[in-house]
Amino acid sequence: MESIKSKDAFDKASTESTKGFMVVHFFAASWSPECTQMEGVIKELAKDSPKIKFYKVEAEELEEILLQFGITSVPTFLFLLGKSYQEKMVGADPPRFLQKIHELQKKIDTACLSDRDSKDAPTSAKDGASLEDRLKKLIAQEPVMLFMKGTPEEARCGFSRKAIEILKKHDVRFGSFDILSDNDVREGLKKFSDWPSYPQLYINGELIGGVDIMSQMDESGDLEEALKQAGDNLTGRGSLNSRLDKLIRQAEVMVFMKGDPQTPRCGFSRTLISILNRTGIPYKTFDILSDEEVRQGLKTYSNWPTYPQIYVKGDLIGGVDIIQQLNEAGDLVATLKGES
Repeated sequence: MESIKSKDAFDKASTESTKGFMVVHFFAASWSPECTQMEGVIKELAKDSPKIKFYKVEAEELEEILLQFGITSVPTFLFLLGKSYQEKMVGADPPRFLQKIHELQKKIDTACLSDRDSKDAPTSAKDGASLEDRLKKLIAQEPVMLFMKGTPEEARCGFSRKAIEILKKHDVRFGSFDILSDNDVREGLKKFSDWPSYPQLYINGELIGGVDIMSQMDESGDLEEALKQAGDNLTGRGSLNSRLDKLIRQAEVMVFMKGDPQTPRCGFSRTLISILNRTGIPYKTFDILSDEEVRQGLKTYSNWPTYPQIYVKGDLIGGVDIIQQLNEAGDLVATLKGES
């Protein structure tokens, strides 16, 4: 199994999925016994799976890819088929992993996944129906769903950025889909909804429109009413935000991590604790694995998609990469004391 240690190598390996192969990216870390277990499963499976390309991605060396695919723990598996089909599985569960492989292998046998097949085979009504079903599922994924360029954390155009700003102003939970990651969805949704541009906002499965419509509805107060009808209790969300605000101010230096300082549950958290301990500055921690509401809510609250997260006097400093940079520059102690 080839190891992936750079973004270029990851992108190159991913293109194998357009050549009739299934690509399985195995995000792993050397310190994780669960990853060691799954690596053994994969090596055995690879012996009898000539149509599957397995790649081991060194998770702690490729933060950019983790952010791109929303990967926050290891082991995580990313399955690629063709140009657009992808699924993600989190955790060490050999039976579930093998079942997923079995399900996707059927798609290799029955679908036109390679470039050659796509060119040779005429587009069928069945293919169109399949895409339409997928679009309907994506639209219904959340009561409030935004199709945009990029992600809420890293919008790739000004219109998408503006749409995110409007939604966040209303403090409402919403799902998003990066149309730059899937050309089938990008082109198909235009026809499906008869709307030629992006972003596109859907509430309860109904198209609202683009950022211009969102802005008009925001100014008139109609957007807030529509969001309330989506079933998101804004006051309930506000209660969560109040709780999060209290948590991040529980100590002058507050760390949200996987596990606790004695038993970190991921390599990123372990690295951060090691650095903080060397400064001698006191801090408190919160185990985000113990509270899913906090784990998901804090990502939106602070617009930071991964853990660990460190706060000083209620202000987000960043993750382990930021702490490492501050430490190397000699600015970490001053930052933790709130002096910079």
